[in-house]
Amino acid sequence: MVFRKNLKKKFVLISVYDKKNLKYLCTNLKKFNYNFISSGSTGEKIRSMGFKCRDISKLTKFKEMFGGRVKTLNPLIYSSLLFLRNNKLHIKQFRKLKMPEIDIVVVNLYPFKEYSKKNSENDVIEMIDIGGPSLLRAASKNFKYITPIMDQKDYQKLINNLNKNNGFTDIIFRKKMAQKIFKEVSNYDNSISTWLNEN
Repeated sequence: MVFRKNLKKKFVLISVYDKKNLKYLCTNLKKFNYNFISSGSTGEKIRSMGFKCRDISKLTKFKEMFGGRVKTLNPLIYSSLLFLRNNKLHIKQFRKLKMPEIDIVVVNLYPFKEYSKKNSENDVIEMIDIGGPSLLRAASKNFKYITPIMDQKDYQKLINNLNKNNGFTDIIFRKKMAQKIFKEVSNYDNSISTWLNEN
């Protein structure tokens, strides 16, 4: 007899400005049968390393616009991040969308603070990340089901937790990451507010 337990496809959305340790992350996630979703240069980098990666624009059927200013801001992506996995109505509505069910979100933000010290106003404004914080906040709000990761230092912690839980993460780890992300995104927004006030 063949048991089909835990055969649900697992998906991770990766969108990172700093691609350091990306190969380590992808190599280890693949060991746990995670499928990759990404956009723009992150997707290109993942594919260049030999991994299959589905492009967000192909899933949403909405091409990136305005030089990349709009790429992950799409209701189909946020539906996958925000629907409650234990709510029958949510499940029914989500299945109609024919979207992958995202389990992990890995995002690091544009380096606004570093740019704000030595670049022109227009360049600094382009380093105000919109999609990244939005993805992280949505995933963190739904930490009961989704694992949000922002800090590269947490990549190894993620892999360790997956090892500990047979390819899944536990609620303690997800909640800890969510708390960290809300704090870091708040600091990020504060640095933008400070810069605008000073300029």
